[in-house]
Amino acid sequence: MSFFIVSGLSGSGKTIALQALEDAGFYCIDNLPAALLPHFAREVGAARDQALANAAVGIDARNRAFLAEVPNSLEELRTLGIHYRIVFLEAEESILVKRFKETRRPHPMLDDHTSLLEAIGLEKQLLEPLAFAAALRIDTTHTTPHELRHQVLGFARGEETPGLTLLFKSFGFKHGTPLDADYVFDVRCLPNPYWQAELRPYTGLDEPVIRFLEQYDEVHAMFDELRSFLERWLPRFAREDRSYLTIAVGCTGGQHRSVYLVKRLADHFATQGMKTQVRHRELK
Repeated sequence: MSFFIVSGLSGSGKTIALQALEDAGFYCIDNLPAALLPHFAREVGAARDQALANAAVGIDARNRAFLAEVPNSLEELRTLGIHYRIVFLEAEESILVKRFKETRRPHPMLDDHTSLLEAIGLEKQLLEPLAFAAALRIDTTHTTPHELRHQVLGFARGEETPGLTLLFKSFGFKHGTPLDADYVFDVRCLPNPYWQAELRPYTGLDEPVIRFLEQYDEVHAMFDELRSFLERWLPRFAREDRSYLTIAVGCTGGQHRSVYLVKRLADHFATQGMKTQVRHRELK
């Protein structure tokens, strides 16, 4: 049985995530009261119908009256031996505000005495227990619906095989730091291909940029330090029953240095037999 809890900030894409799981054959219920989580999980686990072998529930701020029960419900699931994974979605406040203005839908925490920004802040506080316990956090600030579906389904399929999945993500600091990263590494100190006019049209995946970067000892030293650090600490995360670890590498624009190092790191750990995924946030 695969049992997922999908949560996150309003406007971050929870409906898309649940729809992706439903299309993949999951039995999905949105806005289930948190207090009913253990009962629902028991019923699904005991069902003989194969269609109920995989299930997902959505819990968010619309569940406000029951959110206080979330820690107790999660503890009861663990006591019952029910293996669950939480997927938590979030985005930058400015993007959430923009999405609500575009859809003209009211925020569930909004009232006559609360502004939209205050409502978003209150929602973050209420959902903190779910965010803290999440196996996967997804920052949808720069994510398209198609990319979100792909990431959720990739995580769900990864659950079919045990072990830690490493998500390597390149990004540009000038576009903001990813909210969902477990580790963030800054490589802006490395030589920048951008200042070579002939290299600007290329990315860190292209041979001209690769040749440029690999002529510098500090680039190789950076790779070796990151590789060594991760190799030392990944076993600890695996022992903590983590299923997903997001490692973000950033340069100024997210086109050259970070892309090159993410690709190189992902290739290295893949050859070590680890499950890896790659996202280049700024490459469209």
